Amino acid sequence: MTEHAPEVRGAGLPRNVWVVTLTSFLTDVSSEMVSNVLPLFLANVLGARTSAIGLIEGTAETTASLLKMASGWLSDRLGQRKGLALLGYGLSACAKPFLCLATTWGWVLGVRFADRAGKGLRTAPRDALVADSVDRRQRGLAFGLHRAGDTGGAVLGIGIALLVLLPMSRSGAALDRATFQRLVLFSLVPAFLAVAVLALGVREARRAAPTPGKARQAGGRPGGTFLTFVGVMVVFTLGNSSDAFLILRAQDLGLSVVAVLGMMLTFNLVYAAVAAPAGALSDRLGRRRLLLLGWLLYGLTYLGFAAARAGWQAWLLMLVYGVYYGLTEGVAKAFVADLVPAEARGAAYGIFHAAIGLTALPASLLAGVLWQGIGTWEGWGASAPFLFGAGMALLAAILLLRLPRAARTQEA
Repeated sequence: MTEHAPEVRGAGLPRNVWVVTLTSFLTDVSSEMVSNVLPLFLANVLGARTSAIGLIEGTAETTASLLKMASGWLSDRLGQRKGLALLGYGLSACAKPFLCLATTWGWVLGVRFADRAGKGLRTAPRDALVADSVDRRQRGLAFGLHRAGDTGGAVLGIGIALLVLLPMSRSGAALDRATFQRLVLFSLVPAFLAVAVLALGVREARRAAPTPGKARQAGGRPGGTFLTFVGVMVVFTLGNSSDAFLILRAQDLGLSVVAVLGMMLTFNLVYAAVAAPAGALSDRLGRRRLLLLGWLLYGLTYLGFAAARAGWQAWLLMLVYGVYYGLTEGVAKAFVADLVPAEARGAAYGIFHAAIGLTALPASLLAGVLWQGIGTWEGWGASAPFLFGAGMALLAAILLLRLPRAARTQEA
C-alpha cells in the first residue's frame, strides 16, 4: 500500500499539487531558456531547413509519446508514480549539457531524443499523481494551477534568455553559437534543482476506491468514451504542429531574436494568467465547453498567422494563442481523469499523451513540407500549415460536440 500524501494544504489543495507545480515551474525555467531559440539556432547557425526542424520536433515528441504510454501503465501496475517521474526529470536534466556540443542538426536530434525520453517517462505518472491527490471537485483547479506554475516558469526562463541576448541585440548581431551555449549552461541550474524538489517534496498518494459505476467501466480499464475523446484529440493535433513554426513565422514577418523572445514572454504571461481560473471554471461549467472555446480561439489564431503581414500582428496573435492554451491544456487533463477509473489513470494518461505525441510527428513533418516543400516541390508557402491547422481545429470541434452523452453527463 502506498503512503498517503501529507495533508499540507494551501488554497484548499494538498502538498503534492504544490510540489509538482514547483517542479514543473523550475523545469520550464530551464526549458524555455533554450527551446524558444533552438529553432533559430537550427536555422540560423546550423543551416537546417524547416523540413529538418519538423523532423526533429516530430521525432522527439514521438519518442516521448511511446514512453508515456509505457510509463503510465507501469505506474498503475507498480502503484508507484514518484519514482518514474523522478527518473524522467533526471534524464532530461542530464541531456541538456550536450546541446553545447551540437555542430549539426542530427546532433540536436539526438539530444532532443534523450530530453523527450525523460519527458515521456515522467508525464503520465506525474499527471496521475496530481489526479490521485485531489478529489473531483478540485480536479480542474489542480491541473489549472499546475499549468499556471509550468507556464510561470516559462515566463522567467524567457526573461533570463532576454537578459543574455540583449547585448547581442544592441550590437546588431544575429544569434551565434557562443550565446546559445551560454543559455544552455545557465539552464542547468533550475533543471537539477527541479529534480531535487521532486525527490524531497512529493509523497505517493493513496488512491481513492473506485465508484461502482467506474469500477464496471471496461473492468477498470480506460473505456470507450475516453478512447473516443482521444480520437478527437488526434484529429485536432494533426493540425497542431510544433510551436517552432510559429516562431519561424514571426521571424519571417520581421521580428528579431529578442523580439521573438518578447513575443513568447507575452504568450506565456497570458497562458499563466488564464490557466488556473480556466481550470476552476471547468469544475463548475464542464470541461467540454472550455475545450470548444479554446479550439475556436486556436482556429482564429492560425487563420491570423496565415494572413499576417507584419511582426506586430504575430505578437498580437500569440497573445490570443496564450488564451487558447490557458483554456485547454489543464482542462483536457482534468477531463481524462473524469472519464476513467482511479486504478487506470496512469494508463489513461499514457494513452492520452502518446496519441497526441505520436500525431505530432506527421503534424510537424506535414507543416514543414506544406511550408517549404520536399525534393523538387517547393511547397505552398508560409500560410499553408496555418490554414490546414485552422481547418483541423474546426473539424475537431464538431467531433467534440458529438462526443457520446456519457462524457457529457460526467462533466456535470
